[in-house]
Amino acid sequence: MAKSVSKETPLMKQYNAIKAKHPGALLLFRVGDFYETFGEDAILASKVLDIVLTKRANGSASHIELAGFPHHSLDSYLPKLIRAGHRVAICDQLEDPKEVKGIVKRGVTELVTPGLSFNDNVLDKRKNNFLASIHFGKDRHGVAFLDLSTGEFMAAEGDTSYLEKLLQSFAPSEVIYSKSSRKQAQELFKNEFTTFHCEDWVYQYDYTYEKLVSHFGTNNLKGFGIESLEQGIVAAGAILYYLEETEHKDIKHIASISRIAEEKYVWLDKFTIRNLELVYPQQEGGIPLIQILDHTHTPMGSRMMKKWMVLPLKEKEHILERQKIVSHFVEQEELREEIVSHLKQVGDLERLISKVAVGRINPREMNQLKKALKSSLPIKALLKEQKSAALKKLGDQLNPCDFLLEKIEKELMEDAPMLLHQGGIICGGVDADLDEYRSLATSGKDYLIQLQQREVKRTGISSLKVAYNKVFGYYLEVSNTHKDKVPPEWIRKQTLVNAERYITEELKVYEEKILHAEERMISLEQKYFLQLVQDAADYVTHIQQNARILASLDALLSFANVAASNGYCQPKIAETDSIEIKDGRHPVIEKQLAIGEEYVPNDIFLDNDHQQIIIITGPNMAGKSALLRQTALIVLMAQMGSFVPASYARLGIIDKVFTRVGASDNLSKGESTFMVEMTETASILNNLSDRSLVLMDEIGRGTSTYDGISIAWSIVEYLHNQPKCRAKTLFATHYHELNQLAEDFPKVKNFNVAVKEMGNKVIFMRKLEKGGSGHSFGIHVAQMAGMPNPVVLRAAEIMKHLEKDKSLQKQQEKLRDIPKNNYQLSLFEMDPKFKAAKEMLDNIDINTISPVEALLKLHELKKTLEQ
Repeated sequence: MAKSVSKETPLMKQYNAIKAKHPGALLLFRVGDFYETFGEDAILASKVLDIVLTKRANGSASHIELAGFPHHSLDSYLPKLIRAGHRVAICDQLEDPKEVKGIVKRGVTELVTPGLSFNDNVLDKRKNNFLASIHFGKDRHGVAFLDLSTGEFMAAEGDTSYLEKLLQSFAPSEVIYSKSSRKQAQELFKNEFTTFHCEDWVYQYDYTYEKLVSHFGTNNLKGFGIESLEQGIVAAGAILYYLEETEHKDIKHIASISRIAEEKYVWLDKFTIRNLELVYPQQEGGIPLIQILDHTHTPMGSRMMKKWMVLPLKEKEHILERQKIVSHFVEQEELREEIVSHLKQVGDLERLISKVAVGRINPREMNQLKKALKSSLPIKALLKEQKSAALKKLGDQLNPCDFLLEKIEKELMEDAPMLLHQGGIICGGVDADLDEYRSLATSGKDYLIQLQQREVKRTGISSLKVAYNKVFGYYLEVSNTHKDKVPPEWIRKQTLVNAERYITEELKVYEEKILHAEERMISLEQKYFLQLVQDAADYVTHIQQNARILASLDALLSFANVAASNGYCQPKIAETDSIEIKDGRHPVIEKQLAIGEEYVPNDIFLDNDHQQIIIITGPNMAGKSALLRQTALIVLMAQMGSFVPASYARLGIIDKVFTRVGASDNLSKGESTFMVEMTETASILNNLSDRSLVLMDEIGRGTSTYDGISIAWSIVEYLHNQPKCRAKTLFATHYHELNQLAEDFPKVKNFNVAVKEMGNKVIFMRKLEKGGSGHSFGIHVAQMAGMPNPVVLRAAEIMKHLEKDKSLQKQQEKLRDIPKNNYQLSLFEMDPKFKAAKEMLDNIDINTISPVEALLKLHELKKTLEQ
């Protein structure tokens, strides 16, 4: 029995011990020049990476699956594993195999997860890569976000809806939470995120508070503005624990933590962010607002723009500060172009300096850091020249980092390679020994030729040779003819038939130098480069500030360029409760129109006292939804600090924007259109404020007509009669019965999107006009959509019957009396009368028949049917 138990090989024993410490991760195990995976990991890796799966012996009489790839291909294969949602533990050799007898010491040097990575191939340059941590409390929950690649660290707390909104806004790549909260987490995430649970003891207040103050080196967290956020502190501290667990120990670039101040930003619930398509389109191939506004030239500028998009400002002072800068840039095209030309050279300064802090920057990236610092100098000078106080302030805050810039310029070669061991990194003149080693390594042959020529001249031995072999190293070879000319200080090493071989002290010293020159050269270069990285690490805080300023500048320049090229106006942010927009346009739709087609602009006026609710009727396809969306987008763009697509806009600050726009079925999750619609509407009605903007589109269409009208009617009444929360509302509907509300409620006004009837056709004017719409033109739209003619004609007949009396009760009675469709075919055969009439019609050529003949045929047809 004992013989059948196979013993593990030493290598597999080591592998299994390391794997046991990281059971949830796929282990990349360094063996020589390869990263290998074993067992289930190998099966998984072979599928995800499309690499060959083989088997290898694992002790006596057993085999294990194996799949691997060359270590230098890590940057190609790692992103594929991470994007597939896997955690990857990278296990490296911690000793030089040449200097070790037996098994090499190995250990996990990094655990890469979807939310924790510095790898440029894993990261999207234009997006933050957030790790989120959630701590579930009783009524309030804590949440923290960290982008390890930039050092940005934020915390907040609130109810479930606030958590949902933040998760939607920041779209983390990974979310962690405590083991005991698994059920709550599943309800909240609904499989939308990659998740990982930690042990419950990690999510304890005392432990996490201590973790944070220890990391930041402070006595408390008051300076960061989060001291009172108990749940937020727990969530944030758990992130620091997670970093330790994943071997991310160099985190000096996480220099502070900030509070996501709910009171500073416009409330956008998750439905609104989705419905308005701020960052992501709802339909494949759609265009979100960010795509129109984001013309930034740096990755960090693009990331800043996304943040502004989901966190529009509520504080007038800050909005105006951004607006003033945009206005200055709009007026000065040359200045815009000059700053942009320098910004294009900056690159991703934010992520570069993070790599410095964790010691992961390579020589080529260090040169990019130098380029970024150099490019910021002319930007600083240009900003300080401006009359704008806000721009001067930004210029003043840019740190030139003179010492670091000078040091990199002096020490680092311009064309330094990416890898340290390739050599050619440190400039000449930095270290005399380094220069000598480099000279030896690169011009060894020249030195030997010079030595040979010098010795020939000194000794007169014309046939003297300098050569090398592995046994003796470098030597001087003298033929027997010239033996007597050999100087006494030469040491004889070997006697040949026709010659003698000698060595000299100079040759021995040279040999020692040249054989180790390259090794010592690389070692010295690494020493100087690492010192350069350490010196750069002292500037992390300054350069992070530079990156933030340049990112803001880039985003504001983008606003200015978009405003100038699209004819946007500067909105007036006023101390008022009204929204006044003249010639407003939809920023996305207007860019998608066919050449020569112009967007039809519209005016909107809403206030709390006279025109609080506008009911917009009109046919489908007339542009009601576009009008609703454009109003919200104009308001949000203004509160981001951008100019807006209108000829004039005067806006009071809005604190919450709610939308219920478009059908968003959740059938895959077991929710009907109507259920989703009612859930989103409930969220609006339960969170209203006096400065809210509410957009409702076709409420109640997911149920029967009478239910739908009743619900829509009661919602309008509720919004109108709220004494404290007089939310400004645009209510688009195809229920023109709701026009009756304007007669009963003074702050409700009827508008319609104009259409023009020409014969049997409808032309959409897309212009908002006062007054309600008479009917919805739905049948005309059906006809335009290509609905079969019999269906359209039958629908028109039913509608005509119902429209004889507008009262709901009478209409319900009339539904029973709708004229039956007498033109249905018999299941067995066609009625003989209709058969004769059909044959007669088939034989008529309507293109050639005269009007008189047509009347005669019609008379004949009538007689046939009456028989």
